[in-house]
Amino acid sequence: MELFIAVLVLLVLIGLSNILNRFVPFIPVPLIQIVLGVAIALLPAGVHLPLNPELFFVLFIAPLLYNDGKRTPRHELWNLRAPILLLALGLVFVTVVVAGYAIHWLIPTIPLPAAFALAAILSPTDAVAVGAMAGRVHLPKSIHRLLEGEALMNDASGLVAFKFAIAATVTGVFSLAEASFSFLIIAIGGLLAGALLSFLLIRLGVWIRRLGMEDVTIHMLLQILTPFVIYLVSEEIGVSGILAVVAGGIIHAIERDRTESVQLKMQVVSASTWSVILFILNGLVFVILGVQIPDVLSTIFENVTFNNLQVLGYVGLISVLLLMLRFVWIYLFWQGNEWFRKKSPIGKPRLKEITIISLSGVRGAVTLAGAFSIPYVLQDGSPFPERDLIIFLAAGVILFTLIAASVFLPLLAKNDEKAADGTQQTTERKAQDIMLNAAIRAVKSEMTDENKAAALAVVSDLSKYIRQAAGQMTAGKRKDILKQETAINLIGTRAERKEIENMMDENVIASEAAFKCNSWLDRKEMMLANRTNTQMMFSISEIGRVLGHLFTNRSEKPDQPFMIENADLFRQVKLRTSEAAIKAIRAHMNDGNRPVALSVIAKYERVIARLRTWNQGKTEDPFNQEKLELQMVAIQEQRNTVQQLYENGEINRDVAAKLRRFINDVEATVLKNS
Repeated sequence: MELFIAVLVLLVLIGLSNILNRFVPFIPVPLIQIVLGVAIALLPAGVHLPLNPELFFVLFIAPLLYNDGKRTPRHELWNLRAPILLLALGLVFVTVVVAGYAIHWLIPTIPLPAAFALAAILSPTDAVAVGAMAGRVHLPKSIHRLLEGEALMNDASGLVAFKFAIAATVTGVFSLAEASFSFLIIAIGGLLAGALLSFLLIRLGVWIRRLGMEDVTIHMLLQILTPFVIYLVSEEIGVSGILAVVAGGIIHAIERDRTESVQLKMQVVSASTWSVILFILNGLVFVILGVQIPDVLSTIFENVTFNNLQVLGYVGLISVLLLMLRFVWIYLFWQGNEWFRKKSPIGKPRLKEITIISLSGVRGAVTLAGAFSIPYVLQDGSPFPERDLIIFLAAGVILFTLIAASVFLPLLAKNDEKAADGTQQTTERKAQDIMLNAAIRAVKSEMTDENKAAALAVVSDLSKYIRQAAGQMTAGKRKDILKQETAINLIGTRAERKEIENMMDENVIASEAAFKCNSWLDRKEMMLANRTNTQMMFSISEIGRVLGHLFTNRSEKPDQPFMIENADLFRQVKLRTSEAAIKAIRAHMNDGNRPVALSVIAKYERVIARLRTWNQGKTEDPFNQEKLELQMVAIQEQRNTVQQLYENGEINRDVAAKLRRFINDVEATVLKNS
């Protein structure tokens, strides 16, 4: 029960971190999550979770890297294969050797093999943290992909180097030839095992489908289990589980592209499911990292044999050394690449971009989990030398690189972002086209003979949005019109609510029916306003309405119909509220908002006309019901596409926020018209 409560607390902290990020967007979410983890661990009855490295790798790292391999464009990785391998392999090797000797020279109590182990576990960059940092600043696409590719590959190389360094420390025996051969076997074997296992699991899904089992839930469960199966089997046979899940993700992406036309519904469900899984796992990684930090720090700070200022100085010096090594390596490679390749995929070397790439090499959860996997004793039974200090130094470097990137990356990229303002509108329009076309494909995949008319109507509306986006209307003018339309709709919605209150006072409808109507209007008003204060007022008004519903005692006729499902009563309520809304809008109409106000009034009048001519025997309009369902499918697909574009680094946070506001406006209009 204690573990269950701890997990619930960590999940709450993940949600809180994203809320806080809205108020302090200049602080990356991973850093906020680490701080919250530290805070919850420092409380008297705080959360204390022992970090099991093996469980951590299989539960968090495997699915996260599998998803990274699945979503990273393969052709771009292939074009950048040389710089990626030089960073993921060459830089890791240089870091282990140079930083290992430097750490041993700086702290002689750490033996050379143990210093190599510390340098090895400090060499991998964190894929999750890299994505969070790169998403906050404007980077050329090729550089963004370079960082992603490096983070995908260097986990394996760093962990393999760490494994051999630990083995050398524990046994006192090390052979460079044997280690090199084993590294090749582990790396190549991991890639082959991951590709083969992924292919077999995909074939298993095809076989299940041929048996007539088209249930999306079964296939989604198989997809979720895939990274865990690949990782565990690969580790069991002695190859790299990390490289295996990356290869498995790439094979899955190839299969997805090949069968996308016939499995579009599966793609929609998969995107939605994985977005939730990744949101939780990404957050848990950094919150758990934060929970570990107080215990790691207290082990050193409370130990009288260590000088606190001195060990903090070690952290600073090692972190700066790692950044300098990274900077020099990237500069030398980039300069050599410019000399030998006239058409480089990463362009000409620029000092600012090299500095940005160097700072983007933040360390994260893989580093800390690897440090915790250091054994307590050597082969002869003696304690592992300076184990607590090594873990402390690893945690300190993680915090140093995260904070340095959070502070300096936005400053370095500030001028580039200003220069890119002119192209941001182009990026926004392109992304809008992508998400609308994705919505059209999703609607077409749901089209049947029964809902064909409704599906074509939704596709027509989406096509109209595409034409409007390609038009000459400026973003400012479009924003003003949307703002006016929102204000007019809010006037109408509040007038509808007032009329419902009047009808309840007149005993035309019962309080329960009014409660349902007001709940729907509250939701519509919240979506129209789309502001934090309105959401807060919505929550307060909802609580007040519930309490009022429970404790007020309005007079009601015993035989008064009160269920809103009653068709006659529904028609009467909607007619009166629509007429009240028109009256209120006309009262607020002026020369500035007249075109928008008349457009909103026309929609209310269409509702009134439809209700007055509605067949008395029907309780719903099948066409409108089908259209509403398909519109919701399209809206969800647009949200999934925006999230995917943001995760892929194709749009930044500002563009993603604008597109989400656009989707919210469309959804509010759909709900209002329905």
